[in-house]
Amino acid sequence: MSNNLHLTLDERNIIEQELMRNTSFRDIALMLDKDPTTIAKEVRNHRIRKEGQSIHVNFNHCSRKFNCKRRNVCGLSCNRECRKCNICNKVCNDFEEGTCLRLKRAPYVCNGCINRYNCRMTKYYYRALSSYKTYRTKLAEARQGINISELELSNLDKIISPLVKQGQSISHIYKTHDINCSCSTLYKYVANNCFSIGPLDLPRKVRLKKRKQKKLEKKDTKARTNRTYQDFQKYIEKNPELPIVEMDTVEGIKGGRVLLTLLFRSSRLMLAFILYEKTQSEVLRIFNMLELELGTELFEKTFPIILTDNGTEFGRPLSLEFNNQGIGRTRIFYCDPRASYQKGMIEKNHEFIRYVLPKGSSFDELLQTDIDLMINHINSLGRQSLNWLAPIDVATVTLGKEVIKKLNLQKVPAEEIQLNKKLLKKN
Repeated sequence: MSNNLHLTLDERNIIEQELMRNTSFRDIALMLDKDPTTIAKEVRNHRIRKEGQSIHVNFNHCSRKFNCKRRNVCGLSCNRECRKCNICNKVCNDFEEGTCLRLKRAPYVCNGCINRYNCRMTKYYYRALSSYKTYRTKLAEARQGINISELELSNLDKIISPLVKQGQSISHIYKTHDINCSCSTLYKYVANNCFSIGPLDLPRKVRLKKRKQKKLEKKDTKARTNRTYQDFQKYIEKNPELPIVEMDTVEGIKGGRVLLTLLFRSSRLMLAFILYEKTQSEVLRIFNMLELELGTELFEKTFPIILTDNGTEFGRPLSLEFNNQGIGRTRIFYCDPRASYQKGMIEKNHEFIRYVLPKGSSFDELLQTDIDLMINHINSLGRQSLNWLAPIDVATVTLGKEVIKKLNLQKVPAEEIQLNKKLLKKN
């Protein structure tokens, strides 16, 4: 079903044409890809009233005329039965206008009725152009700002302003007075200086500072094009010899520094780098730093394929895939949304980081040397999946001693490995 909130003139024309054919609301809704209630509301809210006419001037429109035996209700001493004229329709207290059953239930209008030209009752019609003009007028009025007359605003000001100056809150005034708008609307009027009082007359407004909203980085809407998990699987099928690197971030306290982590699937070797902010520019800084340390050729050989999640910090893949000279250095692929298990190896490996830096820990006081120390202890821990070899031992073979040295990785003796909070406290 379409998400369009407004009906166009063409859609309204279709509604009018189909009503003339006595098409049901459900069938019209299927044609327009809308909900049937949308069509029903459109017809009921925009139908046009047309007064009933008759070749008989004195036709009575009262629904009770067949059982009425009154005379001379109009007081003109005509001595006629009231049911035989229409003057009583305007003066009789018991008058009830006769309504066709077609107007009480779907389709609620006389479009398509075969008796509409001979019917003497009041009629209702749906007209597409009239409905569209009404809609456009209402839309324009809604966007003009304050939808209230000056007199109404003045009367509202006489109620609100004196009580606010007495120290009463807007919500209290709203609850204790009959006001024809919402409480939030009153706050908007005050904020826009529509009353004789202003925002500074509200006691809490003076104390509270305006909240700072962090500007979110825009993510490239085409970032996932040719970089989905399905594209990743096809690429590694064609290039099975290339090593795969998983990438993620580990958060400290909210809004503080984070860690960028990279894990080599073949060896379980993990790298971690401090990001001063969880932003695209900080991730790019680490990539440029690694390329500068390793050189473009060795960087491409070490990180040929990177699989990551859909975080905004990874939202500019082209800047990561190509360096400043436009030379390709890696390929970025994304996991499916809410499918972190597709890079489960790095997610599992984050547990070792949490042994040293539990959730809620601040990374703000840590140096890169602290993170390097922690990573060396993690990479020196033997793994059952590696036949109890340490990741750094396997990586020395798969990546080469040159890469290990340039990445500042060192093996920690087995008896000295420490993975708890004390590791970084004593350094």
